[in-house]
Amino acid sequence: AGHRPGRKAGALVVLVDGELTLYMERGGKTLLAWPTDPEDPSLRAAAEALATAARAGALGTVTVERTNGASSLTSPLGRTLEAAGFHATPRGLRLRA
Repeated sequence: AGHRPGRKAGALVVLVDGELTLYMERGGKTLLAWPTDPEDPSLRAAAEALATAARAGALGTVTVERTNGASSLTSPLGRTLEAAGFHATPRGLRLRA
C-alpha cells in the first residue's frame, strides 16, 4: 500500500555510498526515504545533496508535499529537509534554485 519507487521518467534517486536513500517522484511532490530514521547520517547527507542539486538549478523549484506517506510539514523527515534548507509553505517544503 502507498507509494513505492519505480522506474519512471523524471523520477530522481539519491544514493549514499551506493545505497538507495531518497526517491523523488517526477515533479518532486512525493519523497520516499530509506532509512526512515530522520537522524540517520546517510539520510541527512542525502537531503543535503538534494538541496545542493536544487540550488544549482538542476531541479528547479522543488515542493515536497508528502514524505513516506505523511505530510512533509509534520513528518519526522520534514525536519531533516528543513535543516538542509527547505522552507515550509502551505503546500509543503519548498526549495528554489
